[in-house]
Amino acid sequence: MAFDQQLAGRVRKRRAARRGLTEERRFGGLAFLLDGDMCCGVHRHELIVRMSPAQAEAALGEPHTRIFDLSGRPMKGWILVEPDGLVDEPALANWLRLGTRHAASLPKK
Repeated sequence: MAFDQQLAGRVRKRRAARRGLTEERRFGGLAFLLDGDMCCGVHRHELIVRMSPAQAEAALGEPHTRIFDLSGRPMKGWILVEPDGLVDEPALANWLRLGTRHAASLPKK
């Protein structure tokens, strides 16, 4: 399945200097992992952001967000941000910061 290459490029540019960050294909898109734990990704044209379940619940109150659910079984702590929520670089940076902080809090794999 195709994913938004432009969005992936924007994520790469913002995360390029982060030590321990890798990429791999997941969920039919592209995942960015910090020390082996996924922090964010691109699925179709949306940004996947991983955070604690409590943070995700609060984030769902923000415009242009929804639960990450590909199979009818929502993943706790994972949200999707629609393109309208990523129109400017500060918005993208904020979502990436949330995902990266969460991944950094997890044990290294």
